[in-house]
Amino acid sequence: MADRGASARSLPDDWPAHPDPILALNRMGSFDWDLDTGLYHMDAQAHEVFDFGPGEFDGRPDSLELRIPVAEAHRLDALVAQAMKDGSENYGAYFRIRTRDGSLRWTHTQGYIRRDDTGRPRRIVGIVRDATQELGDVEARREQAAQDEARRRQTNVVQLTTAALAHARTVDDVIDVLKDTQGLTHLGAASIVVGLLEGDRIVLAAEGPQDSFVPGTRVTRVDEAYPMSEAVRSLSPRFVESPEEFAERYPGLWQHIIGLHITSAAYLPLIAQARPIGAVGLLYSDRRGFSPEDRNVLLALGSSIAQSLQRAMLYEQEMDLAAGLQQAMLPRTIPSVPGCDVAVRYRAATLGGALARDIGGDWYDLIPLPGGRVGAVIGDVQGHDTHAAAVMGQLRIVLRAYAAEGHTPATVMARASVFLHELDTDRFATCLYAEADLATGVVQVVRAGHLDPLVRGGDGGCRRVAVEGGLPLGLSAEFGRLAYPVGTLELDPGDTLLLCTDGLVEQPGTDLDDGMRVLAELVESGPADVRALADRLIEVAEARRGDDDVALLLLRRRAEDAPRRGGRLQQHVAPGDPEALTEARHMIRAALRTWGDEERGDEIELVADELITNALMHTEGSAIVTLRVLEGADRRLRVEVEDSSSALPRRREAGEAGVSGRGLFLVEALTDLWGVEARGGGKCVWSEFVVHAPGDR
Repeated sequence: MADRGASARSLPDDWPAHPDPILALNRMGSFDWDLDTGLYHMDAQAHEVFDFGPGEFDGRPDSLELRIPVAEAHRLDALVAQAMKDGSENYGAYFRIRTRDGSLRWTHTQGYIRRDDTGRPRRIVGIVRDATQELGDVEARREQAAQDEARRRQTNVVQLTTAALAHARTVDDVIDVLKDTQGLTHLGAASIVVGLLEGDRIVLAAEGPQDSFVPGTRVTRVDEAYPMSEAVRSLSPRFVESPEEFAERYPGLWQHIIGLHITSAAYLPLIAQARPIGAVGLLYSDRRGFSPEDRNVLLALGSSIAQSLQRAMLYEQEMDLAAGLQQAMLPRTIPSVPGCDVAVRYRAATLGGALARDIGGDWYDLIPLPGGRVGAVIGDVQGHDTHAAAVMGQLRIVLRAYAAEGHTPATVMARASVFLHELDTDRFATCLYAEADLATGVVQVVRAGHLDPLVRGGDGGCRRVAVEGGLPLGLSAEFGRLAYPVGTLELDPGDTLLLCTDGLVEQPGTDLDDGMRVLAELVESGPADVRALADRLIEVAEARRGDDDVALLLLRRRAEDAPRRGGRLQQHVAPGDPEALTEARHMIRAALRTWGDEERGDEIELVADELITNALMHTEGSAIVTLRVLEGADRRLRVEVEDSSSALPRRREAGEAGVSGRGLFLVEALTDLWGVEARGGGKCVWSEFVVHAPGDR
């Protein structure tokens, strides 16, 4: 420190200042520096801090140069001068002193600048203390913080990689995470290599980044002298801590990776359930050696990768099994049915945005029936797993069997619901069964909690056909509500019936009605060919990447080769359901347009209406109306009304004011032939009409 020299002016009365006893207790020394005289007084504790013995310091600042190195003295002088110049009241600094044995130790000083009334500095009073331990503690804390930060970064490697792998569903997904540039950043590695064990071979599954492939390592044996082979063989990691060690231990491999500037590497076995499934190699270009903490982190990383790979392998095996099961449950081929063009499509769900496909319970079926009829089925079993696929397969079979037995659409659906309920499963299913007569175009539709059908007209317009429905299959039997209303619609030549599951309609943030409107617009703007239209709709579903399956069935009625002879239609009429009577009349009129002479349409409709009304009024039960064509010497149209009562109809005198009793007289007068047949616990009242075949008039 600079010597300011002596002054004629006397020292202050309170000079030197008396140190606070607390300073001594805290091993702090004090000093009092008179700037006018240049004298520098230190107490005994301050002498000890500067390593001065009794009488070794003469009170002059320049004598401190014995203990303060020149560079430190210049720094302190500049600090004090700046504090006095800018009007500061105090200053503080750490500096080093050289003890009598020549060693350096850290010291801290803090001074208070006293000024006169004009602001001129006159005196500095302060303290000095040994700061060696303090700065040692600070350095230790800094080193500890650096170690903690390094450990945190290493732990983040595992956490970030594990988080990324949590979304991987397939082996390819896992590999993509590890190969991705961001994945390498998470791992802190310059290059990565992954091999999967197949028998006694290790097959390279990934290497990254690009241009890092080593020739001859695509497939290696477990017993070869490669670090990955050693890791798999020994079930323990292989750490290579320097380029020299790499070149010495694996010279054959080293010569191919010199250009990657690798400084160290870690090869980790991938172990799942105590068995090796492969190995991963991490190659570094910015580090040498691995601390115990590094090794522990890398072992945890290898365990995380192994678990993800095993999960992905099991997932792919399950998906292969489930996909095979579902394919076995869906129809292998769709039969060719004269009179219609059919297209079916199935798209599996895409769950969680992943590329992997999942299994579900959606299905379709097409059932050829006698008399130029065809049954079309669309359905969806609750759930996305093999159990849903198994239930779906059983439902498809029983629906086909019930339809082939000749049951009415309502009966087919009711029996299928009972069957599902008796399976003792917790699943339910929605379903729609449509039975179409391709000669007349009449379609009878039964809906069990499923979407309404759509019809695209020959002119390209598309409409939603509202059909009253019942409960989903399985639930209707459970709640004792097995009645399924039958809706009737009509397909003109060139019209297309569209049946689908909700995966084609539902979208996040939109309700079902909006989805149906969007679907109708897509159908209207799509191609006329049913196969091209089906492809277009599935492409849209693919683009949406929905999380539900899609099953789709399109049936287009053709006119040129539709069957003209024979035919059979059936309608269930429930008591107290005026709509059912209307639908039965609609069915008769549509059939007559194709099967017979429309000139007798009013007679046939009137007789059928009378027979149905009698069945409903006198049996208090439902009726089943069947309309069929009988070929023989004469072409006859036969109307059958079946009920559950064994009581035979009888003629009654109506009287002049009677409003009933004339029914059988009316039937006898209008029909060419009529009669009654016993049917199990009930009966069938039938009537026949001679009609002309189309084109005979």
